[in-house]
Amino acid sequence: MTLTLYNTLTRRQELFEPLQAGKVDMYCCGVTVYDYCHLGHARCYIVWDMVRRYLEWRGYDVRYVQNFTDIDDKILNRAREQGLSMEALAEKFIDAYFEDMKRLNVMEADEYPRATHTLDGIKRLIHELEHKGYAYPAAGDVYYKVRQFPEYGKLSGRNLEDLQAGASGRVEEEDPDAPKKQDPFDFALWKAAKPGEPFWESPWGAGRPGWHIECSAMVRQSLGETIDIHCGGNELAFPHHENEIAQSEAVTGKPLARNWLHNGMVNVDGKKMSKSLGNFITIRQLLDGPNAPEPIAIRLFVLQTNYSKPIDFTQDAIVYAQNSWNTLKEGLLFGSRYGSRLGWEVGERENSPIQNPKSKIQNPEVERFQEAMDDDFNSPAALAVLFELAKELGKEGNILVHEGKTKTSPEVLQQQWLTLVSLAQVLGLSAGPEEKTTATGGLSDAEIEALIQKRQEARKAKDFAQSDRIRNELQAQGITLIDTPEGTRWHRN
Repeated sequence: MTLTLYNTLTRRQELFEPLQAGKVDMYCCGVTVYDYCHLGHARCYIVWDMVRRYLEWRGYDVRYVQNFTDIDDKILNRAREQGLSMEALAEKFIDAYFEDMKRLNVMEADEYPRATHTLDGIKRLIHELEHKGYAYPAAGDVYYKVRQFPEYGKLSGRNLEDLQAGASGRVEEEDPDAPKKQDPFDFALWKAAKPGEPFWESPWGAGRPGWHIECSAMVRQSLGETIDIHCGGNELAFPHHENEIAQSEAVTGKPLARNWLHNGMVNVDGKKMSKSLGNFITIRQLLDGPNAPEPIAIRLFVLQTNYSKPIDFTQDAIVYAQNSWNTLKEGLLFGSRYGSRLGWEVGERENSPIQNPKSKIQNPEVERFQEAMDDDFNSPAALAVLFELAKELGKEGNILVHEGKTKTSPEVLQQQWLTLVSLAQVLGLSAGPEEKTTATGGLSDAEIEALIQKRQEARKAKDFAQSDRIRNELQAQGITLIDTPEGTRWHRN
């Protein structure tokens, strides 16, 4: 099977071929750290985390870089509002970012470059653009000559003449820097310092970098002149990613990225999320509010839609996602709940898929999963495979509890469970430590069986108070007992 993906640059789905066999360099545009992350951020970083995990499972050595924009007008304005320095505000929301992403089971990037830590690379890139005739200074600012780059618009498909006609003069009216520009579509590479703002010295005077130039410099510094995958939200395709291409390729003469991937937009109750509409929701508001779903249910909700399509957060959709997660979680916990009773002896070996998600089991379910994911990371189709496995395991668990044995052989069930857990990990879906075949906390299977035996002895001796005490003790630890004519069955809640 071969991996194909939809490349925004070429507007078609094509075979994925990295620059170096077996290696993938991947850059994702990160957050501007002036506020808590919102649902759009949740969708974006869950999606690219899924892509990264799958590439690694596929056998690629992935280097994943994601930046932080830590100098920006929004950051400076918010810092003034909160009486903090720019640095303190940025650190506050960088810490919050990591807290939020950890809850959503998003792995940390290999590197998190920051704009303020990349100033030398930014200034070098601006100098090279100026030297090659693509940039010009103006009253302490430096601007990029958009019309000097003939391929401008190739990513977004936008034409400058059409944009100019559509603007009808509004560009000059709305842009306070318009008098400094040679052309209304030119954009800032360096901005002169304003009174009271942080600044850095440069050949063009004291100031700070523009937004677009930082990503061009970070990609170059961290990954090189051409990378395999550049990704981010589709709202970044124009102008941010278009401007990155213009900046980087004007200097290097090489493609900035071989593949451009963009995730779809986020709506809330059918409308674009915005503070003006009152439907702006942070990850924390969603996960810490009343009737909050489990964080992993939000991850599942995101993956139930193809990454490139729009997604609509509604209360009903979140409830459905939580119910779906409950189903999947039952399957993922099958091994910890019933493995010992079925005579399983796996889970702790070094080559187990539970310990090493890159260990591949070969069976039809894995092939179907890979076929789905190879088709432009079709996570909804891949999840269908997981739900089939989870539902089958859930049925067998109920049969075991009520009848004392399963209809399917323990060996087959073991293989199904290992497949489920292994593939779920590829999508970052984890039910926690109970997935191991021996519980890491609470009572072990042997301890539970011993208490049940003590309860049986108490019942024979007509010591019903002791019998009830043991039942209640087990119930308090999440163990339900079911008395049947064939004996006492039990299961973990």
